[in-house]
Parts: sequence; C-alpha cells; structure tokens
Amino acid sequence: MADPDTSPPPAAQQQPAPTGRQIGAYVKRGVYLALVLIAVSLIAPQLFDRLLEVLSSAERLRTIRPEWFLVMIALEGVSFVFIWWLIRIVLPSVSWFVAATSQLTSNAVSRVVPGGAAVGGATLYRMLSVSGVTAAEAGGALAATSIISTAALFAIPASGGLMALFGAPVPESLLSVAIAGAVMFAVLVGAGAIAIVTTRPLDLLGRVLNRSFSTIGGWFHKDWGFEPHHLVEERDRLVSVIGNKWPQVTAAAALNWVFDYLTLVAALYAIGADPRLSLVLLAYSSAAVLAMIPITPGGFGFVEVGLTGLLIVSGISAQNAALATLAYRIISLWVPLASGIVAWFAFRHRYTVAD
Repeated sequence: MADPDTSPPPAAQQQPAPTGRQIGAYVKRGVYLALVLIAVSLIAPQLFDRLLEVLSSAERLRTIRPEWFLVMIALEGVSFVFIWWLIRIVLPSVSWFVAATSQLTSNAVSRVVPGGAAVGGATLYRMLSVSGVTAAEAGGALAATSIISTAALFAIPASGGLMALFGAPVPESLLSVAIAGAVMFAVLVGAGAIAIVTTRPLDLLGRVLNRSFSTIGGWFHKDWGFEPHHLVEERDRLVSVIGNKWPQVTAAAALNWVFDYLTLVAALYAIGADPRLSLVLLAYSSAAVLAMIPITPGGFGFVEVGLTGLLIVSGISAQNAALATLAYRIISLWVPLASGIVAWFAFRHRYTVAD
C-alpha cells in the first residue's frame, strides 16, 4: 500500500500586480466619481425640490387626451427612423433591422449608465461588428454619425435664434443659447473639414477610441480594441460612399432632432399651451445638450428641471411647462428605454453574440 502523499500543498498562485495603466484607469474612475458626487451634493437640494415640482404634475397627465400620446409616440418613432437611415447611409451593407436594433440598444445603454455615452458607443460598435460589419467600418460609422448628429444639434439653436429675430425679442438666457449653438456648430463643421483633408486628428481620435474600447472591454473581461489607422481608411471609404449623398446625410441628421423637437411641441399643444415655436426650439436644444452631460442616467432630473425652467422663460406657464416636460420625457426617454430591451432580445435571437 502506497504511503499517503504528505507533501505540502503547492503555494497559492499569486495574482499579478496591477499594471500602471490599470492603476491609472482606477484613479481616473475614482476622480470622476468623486467629481460627480461633489457636483451632485452641491446642487442636489435645489435640484430635488425642482424635480419634485415637475413630478407632482403626474396626476395631470390624465387630462391629456390619449390620441395626443399616440401622436407623440409616432413623432418620436419617426425621429428614430431618421437616425437609422443615417446609419444605413454611412454603412450601405447594414440592414434596417441591424441599424434599428443596434441603435435602440446602444441608446438604451447610454441612457441607463451614468456617463454611458462611451459604453453606448461601444455597444453599437460591438453589435455592428457581430452583424458582419468590419471593425474599421463600425468604428468609422460610430465616429461619423456622432459628429454629424452633434453638429446638427448645435445648428438647431442657431436656427431658432434666426427664427426668433422675426418675432418678439428673445430672452437673454435663450439668446446666449443661440450664440453658443452657432459657435459650436462652426467648430464641429470646421473639425469635420479638417478631418477630411488631414490625418493627424484621426490618428488622435483612433488612439482615444482604442483606449476607450479597451477599458470598457476590460470591465466585461472582453478583449476589445480598435486600430487607430483604420479611421483614416474608413474616412476615405466614407468620403467615397457618401459622395454626392451629403443632402441625404444632412437631412437624416437634422430630421432626427426636428421630429424629437416636434414631440415636445405636440406635448405643449396637448395641454392647451400656445407656444412660440422659435423660443421652444431654443429651450429644446438646451435640454438636448443637458441630456449629454454624464452625471445622471439619461440626464434624469437635470433635463426635467432645465427644460421646465427654459419653457417658463419662453413664455409657458410654470404648471404647463412642468406637465409638458413630464409628458415629453415619458415619450422621449422611457419609451425608447423599453424599446431598447426588446431590440436587444430581437438582435440576440437573430445573431449569436461571439465572446
């Protein structure tokens, strides 16, 4: 009979020490969370009180006729169709199904996670890749649609300011929005023009995308990355694909925001308000920018309070502004969130998501 093995057990395998890059990522995340907590602690009392005022209008939602909610849902749905069209313009090989499900899912992710724009972008990138789009095409499409859509958003307050010039005087707070929008629009258009004629900004953007995707992939234990030089190749492909389609690209990006704005206008008419459309346009564009600030999911709280205040400045009564804001946010935030869940399961049903 063999003697039992009395040798000591092997030493426990030591975990590798975190690399300098990992430590840096942890520090950046900690600093970001600390800044968010400080910002929230400073403005939370006032924000909470104002948010309660908006939410207190929930009982009055029953006074809105049901057909108005159908109109708002239809307008918001058309808004999303235009962003799917934009995706298909820059990626002609992508089907309507993939464009819709990937965008709805990434939109829901970006709205749920605080600071989720990067995670939402990575989700769109990953879903396009799984559907058969090359990594270079997916990354280029993500960058192109983001820049074009953001440029269209910043063009809105400038347009609203021009419209308001033919009406009553614009309140000072909304006039500053129009000026800022015009400046940002010019900056984005200039950046796009520079990206077309030179490669250095694209190399820098490619490195940023690579670091972002690698970091986000690490959170989910995935090996995600992006080759920076692919952006230059994709820039050349997009210029070739878009070619003389710039009118369609511009229309798709602009109409995406226009129909979302019309959803807010419908909410105002649904409660019997008589809005000045140019001033509401300025208020809307400001709220859309607030939704991009990565502090709360989907800008919840900040957008409601900010939009209500801006609508009051534009001439809407406080009660009507709060009610219209609440109705609009239900359609523009919560309905797309639910649609994103359905879109994800539909995508998973059609495609096997690779590890």
